[in-house]
Amino acid sequence: MAAEVNDSSFDELVLKSEKPVMVDFWAEWCGPCRMIAPFIEELSNEYSDKALVLKCNVDDSPAVAARYGIRNIPTVLYFKGGEIVDKQVGAVQKNAYAAKLDGLL
Repeated sequence: MAAEVNDSSFDELVLKSEKPVMVDFWAEWCGPCRMIAPFIEELSNEYSDKALVLKCNVDDSPAVAARYGIRNIPTVLYFKGGEIVDKQVGAVQKNAYAAKLDGLL
């Protein structure tokens, strides 16, 4: 299962990670977020040894969402070395998320 990250754990888990990190910004009430949730879970398992795949609930972590200007969900941010290196706004197929993650490895 993809681990949750929040306002208090974000810097430690995402910005200080030595592995590339994919963060899915979502909310329970968001239909497209629920649609991609299985993809996120699968990617979390498939990339567990190479990258971190995390979920951040924007309702529970408004500070992180505001810091990164998350206005539409789902938004997936890709981090490497503590910096945003790619972004996907809106729901897409699993292979699109995987391709962006592969580009960071």
